[in-house]
Amino acid sequence: MNLIDTAFARLKEEGRTALIPFLTMGDPDLKTSVEIIKRLEQAGADMIELGVPYSDPLADGPVIQRASERALTNSITIGDCIQVAEQARGEGVKIPFILFTYYNPVYQYGLDAFFELVRSKGISGLIIPDLPIEEDEDVRQLAEASGVHLIPLVAPTSKDRVVRISGKARGFVYCVSSLGVTGVRADFHTGIDEFLATVRGATDLPIAVGFGISSREQVERFSKQCDGVVVGSAIVRTIEEAIPLLKDAGKREEGLKLIGDFVAKLRG
Repeated sequence: MNLIDTAFARLKEEGRTALIPFLTMGDPDLKTSVEIIKRLEQAGADMIELGVPYSDPLADGPVIQRASERALTNSITIGDCIQVAEQARGEGVKIPFILFTYYNPVYQYGLDAFFELVRSKGISGLIIPDLPIEEDEDVRQLAEASGVHLIPLVAPTSKDRVVRISGKARGFVYCVSSLGVTGVRADFHTGIDEFLATVRGATDLPIAVGFGISSREQVERFSKQCDGVVVGSAIVRTIEEAIPLLKDAGKREEGLKLIGDFVAKLRG
């Protein structure tokens, strides 16, 4: 069974909601990304989105854009990001990995070669925000054959398409909480509760919500309606603030602890 399915089944039995942090791979470097992944698992993360840095993002706000820029100065590739997953798994990390990437890096790598790599390196899920369902058949077939869940995004503006998108989903349905790009928010789309109820009624899969969630209070708020909560920009910003510590050998542990403590606070 796919690790995402196993994790959600276990959490349902325990009566808990999945905490899903997002990280930009290679920010500030690949070795540190592996160490951060290990800390997040220790802090209570249930699965992790591994963000592939990209120069022309569609959905990323300024915090994640800056992280991508830092990673790209080190020429981080999609293959490097997948190798991070393999290394973290080799160092004992058990939770599922979900690769978040735009379509162009996948296409440039070659679809067959990409899915062979993903399958062999322990990636459980894949999110491609700029690949619409009308054009995803080749990717979907390869994902199915590789045992990798292709996870769709549905937004409040997608209400008329919720049933269609959810019907093709695997793993879980990722509900976008706000209009626009990622980023920390105090308020969400005014119809978010109705929207989440619509998605819940359209699928038997777990649903997770993301975009803008940054505090324990917000995690608790959405945990009442969703099976998973994704936290991205707030964690990436914490990493950004910790970079001076991470680059100082004498303070590196302090930087890693800062990141782990933030995620532990989100878990509660």
